[in-house]
Amino acid sequence: MQQLIVGDVHGDLERLFQALRPYPATEWQTLFLGDLLDGGAFGAGALRYARDRPSSEVLLGNHEVAMLWALRDPGRLPYWMGIGGQLHDLEEMRKRPDLVAWLRNRPLLQLLPDGTLAQHTDTDAYGRLGSSIEDINAAAREHLHTAREAALNDVLTAGGVFRRSPARLRAWLEACGARRLVHGHTPHSHPRPEVYGDGLAINFDGRFSRFYGPRYGRGRGAAATVGPLPPLVD
Repeated sequence: MQQLIVGDVHGDLERLFQALRPYPATEWQTLFLGDLLDGGAFGAGALRYARDRPSSEVLLGNHEVAMLWALRDPGRLPYWMGIGGQLHDLEEMRKRPDLVAWLRNRPLLQLLPDGTLAQHTDTDAYGRLGSSIEDINAAAREHLHTAREAALNDVLTAGGVFRRSPARLRAWLEACGARRLVHGHTPHSHPRPEVYGDGLAINFDGRFSRFYGPRYGRGRGAAATVGPLPPLVD
């Protein structure tokens, strides 16, 4: 199957439906890079849709972790709502323990068959959690099951690293046994996914959501956030 990448959706479920229409699940393996919720009105619905879409995987973004933290600890509500959290999403998640349990077991990293490393945030801070992809994903699950969301939040909000330091990008890819990186989290304004770092990184956060306030404007279109994974060029 062909590989489809979906960056930050931020609750814009209607636009997500439209963007995925050209890519039937019978023909595409879909990878959601996280931040499906917050900002727009249908974050929990976007999570349910991504979970139930055949041949799909969902990675954790910082907004998923922030919501799970607020769900467990009401003292985190002001922080979560300050970054776009919607109370109706929290209420829906409280009624869906199956969805919460599924979300707590999502990975942070995935190495695709062509050697592309997928993660939500453009940082090497993931390395604080372990020395391999398997160890990092296991640590994330343990943190979310043992009330240690703070460490994950610190990792997943540490974006913008690789644009500032291409050397750290190359070192991170080498540490993970990967050939290039795809990520979201850091909005860009290009009409297609933004390629940088001598072609070693592709940013799929194209300001997709029409509802995520001044950070996104009214959304810049789907093609910069949803699209096929480009072939690797040797």
